[in-house]
Amino acid sequence: MKDYSEKRDFHRMQVNSRIEISNADGDTVIGICRDLSAAGMQLFVDSPFTVGEELKTRLEAADEQFPPLETVCEVVRCEPDGDGYLVGINIIEVTQ
Repeated sequence: MKDYSEKRDFHRMQVNSRIEISNADGDTVIGICRDLSAAGMQLFVDSPFTVGEELKTRLEAADEQFPPLETVCEVVRCEPDGDGYLVGINIIEVTQ
């Protein structure tokens, strides 16, 4: 049986990298991807997103030999954090 810290289906990887986030209207903001798993991400942004909102993201790879990670995601939570917001998103589709 997994202990509490291991109950997630996918392990999270600490990233802290710049990420481009676009909403359905095509507006793009820059945030920080705090962590990444096979199923989702945690982002830090300046402005809030709405739970249920669909977003597209683009996370550049650290090495230019690899393509960026592009996804379609759904916002599952958004909460204030200091001078910004922590946004939890589920990955619906990896497009690249």
